[in-house]
Amino acid sequence: MSRDPLNIVILTGAGVSAESGLATFRGPDGLWEGCRVEDVCTPEALERDPEMVHRFYDARRAALLTVEPNAAHHALARLQRAWRDEGRGEWLLVTQNVDDLHERGGAVDVLHMHGELLSALCAACGDRHRWSGPMGDDPPCPSCASRRLRPDIVFFGEMPYHMDRIQMALQHCDLFVSIGTSGAVYPAAGFVQTARHYGAQTLELNLDPSAGSIWFHASRMGPAGRLVPLWVDELLAVA
Repeated sequence: MSRDPLNIVILTGAGVSAESGLATFRGPDGLWEGCRVEDVCTPEALERDPEMVHRFYDARRAALLTVEPNAAHHALARLQRAWRDEGRGEWLLVTQNVDDLHERGGAVDVLHMHGELLSALCAACGDRHRWSGPMGDDPPCPSCASRRLRPDIVFFGEMPYHMDRIQMALQHCDLFVSIGTSGAVYPAAGFVQTARHYGAQTLELNLDPSAGSIWFHASRMGPAGRLVPLWVDELLAVA
């Protein structure tokens, strides 16, 4: 018996990667080497003190290479494969995270709306390059040889990536699921309202209620590594 298509948009945040041992963006006190994280994640900070900004991201890049995907990453990849292989509907996985754990867990075509830690953006020519090493020693751009590489990260005050594609998917999805997000960072915090406005069902999977919990039709609280595989099993059984 054929199934009706079910179009899904999934948004993930720091709560998905935290269980892999990756520190959340701001950390418990919002400080890094005595500075507010916001003070090292702006275009102005890069202009004012590029050494400090590169040191911050070099440390995060090195830490990323020491962790592995967890059960939540693997479960979402399993769900994506089922949707694509069996033609169950449209699928979009959007993440606020800059790590590559979704991809290492088996997911493909992940939209990193805040950029990618393992990518370098050349401020001179605009090319992007996969990058796993440090940038603090001003390496040359592989394309134009200028020494103006920066982390391919959306700094505070910059426009998130892929917004047109995300907004289109939200307008046409049947189910919007938010996993491990704070619900406090826009524009991602407004995705649930957009999805609901266009008629989607909405579900939150989170360790604690997010700032936008009132907008979800249903919420489940607990660690992503436990909740996500259970939800995936349920959806695959009935969808």
